[in-house]
Amino acid sequence: MPADPHADQPVIWRGPDLSTARLVVVLVHGRGASAESIFTLADQFEVPDVAYVAPEAADHTWYPYSFLAPMEQNEPKLSSALRRLAGVVDDVMGRGIASNRIALVGFSQGACLALEYAARHARRYAAICGLSGGLIGPPGTPRDYAGTMAETPVFLGCSDVDAHVPAERVHESATVFKRLGAAVDERIYPGMGHTVNGDELDAVRALLAAPR
Repeated sequence: MPADPHADQPVIWRGPDLSTARLVVVLVHGRGASAESIFTLADQFEVPDVAYVAPEAADHTWYPYSFLAPMEQNEPKLSSALRRLAGVVDDVMGRGIASNRIALVGFSQGACLALEYAARHARRYAAICGLSGGLIGPPGTPRDYAGTMAETPVFLGCSDVDAHVPAERVHESATVFKRLGAAVDERIYPGMGHTVNGDELDAVRALLAAPR
């Protein structure tokens, strides 16, 4: 496997030109999905003055094993994925969009990646939304992230019976982001399974539509 498998993967843009966009939302797809497919989620947000950008994982998978596996088992794909996401955010900022006008929204494996990236690059974002995901690493992983989220809104939505994401990891992630100074909205949905519901869509829509 190449050392940086996601480096040359495509990135897809949708929505208004950056010169007129109020926000830029970085969309991060889940395992087995694609950059194109994550736009079906964005379509449901119905926020017209937002530009969207979605990177695509090599072989449609950001890392091979569970996000709860030892970090080294998911290498080199995990580090490559974090670099790719950092590159996308840096590119957006290089086009004149400050971090407080950038939101990250991910589902499943993409949610885990977005949350881990945000924790490792703590600063003021427009919003961070993790749908059915949590911070990456096995139980007991040190969470000694530096920096501050400066009251960034962080939304965490997940089922209490998700087969891939234990509710305990969502709780832990909420605690970590609160410690980093984020304004956390954590919602655990009884019996939902591994999916996205209407309440979550409403919550993300409200964050993206909030005036700034």
